[in-house]
Amino acid sequence: MPESDEQLIERVRASDNEAFRLLFEKYQPILFRNVLHKVRDADAAHDIVQETFVRVWRNRTSLQSNLSFLAYLFRISGNLVRDNAKHREVRARLKGSIPPTSPSAQDDPESSLELNMLEEKLSEVVRTKLPTKCRAIFLLSRLEGMSNAEISLKLNVSIKTVENHMTRALKLLRRNLRGYIKTR
Repeated sequence: MPESDEQLIERVRASDNEAFRLLFEKYQPILFRNVLHKVRDADAAHDIVQETFVRVWRNRTSLQSNLSFLAYLFRISGNLVRDNAKHREVRARLKGSIPPTSPSAQDDPESSLELNMLEEKLSEVVRTKLPTKCRAIFLLSRLEGMSNAEISLKLNVSIKTVENHMTRALKLLRRNLRGYIKTR
């Protein structure tokens, strides 16, 4: 007799790859059709579904076996679909205004050095100047690519709190990186 979703989720919480594979095989086709219907692009749909399952695996210890796994997948993929739509809109809006590519920092030792100095300063500012909660939210957003809603769920805070911390983090970064960022 096949295991229930609840049993599989408990195994996934314990980092069981086989249980995760079984859930993936069960729900991937349903999720793919749902995402494809929304984005109308098979490649984007595959990417979103894959990222959905990656996020499930990353956050496996917080899975709740008493809640609908499919609803959880739909919520994550729905956030990713919205993010994808925003990115497509921005790319479409900016398509004609993107300047031609210039040589990369690797082509110019001076630019490479400036970039390395900026990265070091950015890392230092994030480590030393951002308050703990602000830093955690900033890193989840910028390094892990989580949406405000996902961060809100993960940290059990309101979306407004996430937005406020991001605003504060960006303000502190701008202030502390002023000498490192070239303005036009």
